[in-house]
Amino acid sequence: MSDVHPNVTRVVEAARARGLEIHPRNFGHAKTAVDAANVIGVDVGQIVKSLIFGVDGEIVLAYVSGANQLDEKKLALAAGGHKCARVDADAVREATGFPIGGVPPFGHTTHLRIFIDPDLLQYDEVWAAAGTWHDVFGIEPHKLVEASEGLVTDLKRG
Repeated sequence: MSDVHPNVTRVVEAARARGLEIHPRNFGHAKTAVDAANVIGVDVGQIVKSLIFGVDGEIVLAYVSGANQLDEKKLALAAGGHKCARVDADAVREATGFPIGGVPPFGHTTHLRIFIDPDLLQYDEVWAAAGTWHDVFGIEPHKLVEASEGLVTDLKRG
């Protein structure tokens, strides 16, 4: 197991601290949710996109189904704010401890409020990043909600 990235080890340990056993798998770099779904062999809706935004200056996370686009106004409203904007890669790494494209549902370096797309709950299993661009793990959606302490709320554009 010496070839396991330290970020993946951190995510596995964070999951274990929440009473979960996850089994990350390395699928190589997938640039989009569609790419990830094709490589894993699941529906694109089962891919958990970890989107990091600033809402009135507070960094928040949104877990959105790979089939959906985030409505920034809905995220701002859910977070009790007015202005929602993307943050840069440095802000993502500072807030989470992980790179863009590898942000997992738990194990962050700071406590962040998390908002979850209800469309993820229609599946028996969804796939989330495990700390790197290459590593992902499957998890039951209700366990994702519990373990991340996320708030399920409508985030879908359109």
